[in-house]
Amino acid sequence: MNEPSKQPHSAERHGAIDISDFVYAATGERVRRLTMPDGSHWFPAVDVCKRLGYTTPRKALLDHVPEDHRDSLETVTGSHCLSIPAGRSWRRDLQLIDLQGLILLVNACTKPACAPFKQWVAEVIETVQREGHYTLAEAEVQPAGPGAPIAYAMPEQVAEAIVRLEAHNLQLDEELANGQRASIALQKEMVAMQRDMLATQQATLAVQQAMVRALERIADRFDTLVLKRRTPPGPFTALPTTESVLADWRQRLSVTEDVWAVAVVIAPVLVEKGELSEPLESIAARTGLSVRRVNECLRLLREHACISSRGGAEDGAPVYVLHQV
Repeated sequence: MNEPSKQPHSAERHGAIDISDFVYAATGERVRRLTMPDGSHWFPAVDVCKRLGYTTPRKALLDHVPEDHRDSLETVTGSHCLSIPAGRSWRRDLQLIDLQGLILLVNACTKPACAPFKQWVAEVIETVQREGHYTLAEAEVQPAGPGAPIAYAMPEQVAEAIVRLEAHNLQLDEELANGQRASIALQKEMVAMQRDMLATQQATLAVQQAMVRALERIADRFDTLVLKRRTPPGPFTALPTTESVLADWRQRLSVTEDVWAVAVVIAPVLVEKGELSEPLESIAARTGLSVRRVNECLRLLREHACISSRGGAEDGAPVYVLHQV
């Protein structure tokens, strides 16, 4: 910082100290900045207050920044016939502070990181009080070319503050990178665990499917055994019908007309009732045969294992049932 009266015009235009470095040393952060055509710099008050640890930006501005050094974004840009920057964060009513307002907030801040900058400001004031001016030392290497601005060496306190901030930021970046690497490693472990869990689930599913198939085979075998137990013995694999009984009798013996007449009469009764207990006279009357001939036909059916005798009824009539092997 130089005396305004002795500061060359080119240095005023370009800035004796880079404004980004200056603000960085003052706040410890890179904050947003609007630079007007006249070279003045304006900063969002909310950004500066957040970096300096002020919890209530409005109160901080009222307490430490005069009205001359703060204004709304719309007023600042409108005074230079400029449009408002694009983006949601650049609202028309956004409060801005100029460089003096920023320095006032820094001087009122109690954060230890602001101490080097505040000490340098104190040194500048003391030097101006004692010697009447404060002059930056010119840099050893100056830009070449006609009309090039004079380059000044950065004040030691500001340079040291920037170095410490950069070192701190590098450390934070390294810690962040380490955290990200650890997070990636953890994510890889989680993916591996998920793959193992998936493999286990697939193996479990395969075992369960095998068990289901085995149980299905056991159930089928059980059903087969139960069906065999429930199937009535004899030449029939299913419940007999009159048609199946007559067909089976045709295969067992040479059926004559008389035998067939008796078979047609007794087969439905044996299938429906399970036994035949009619007197021979009743069968003879239904077939038109003699009682003696009916008896001979029944004997032939017994001899060829078509029917079986099961004693007699109370009225003395013989009882016949289907033959069972």
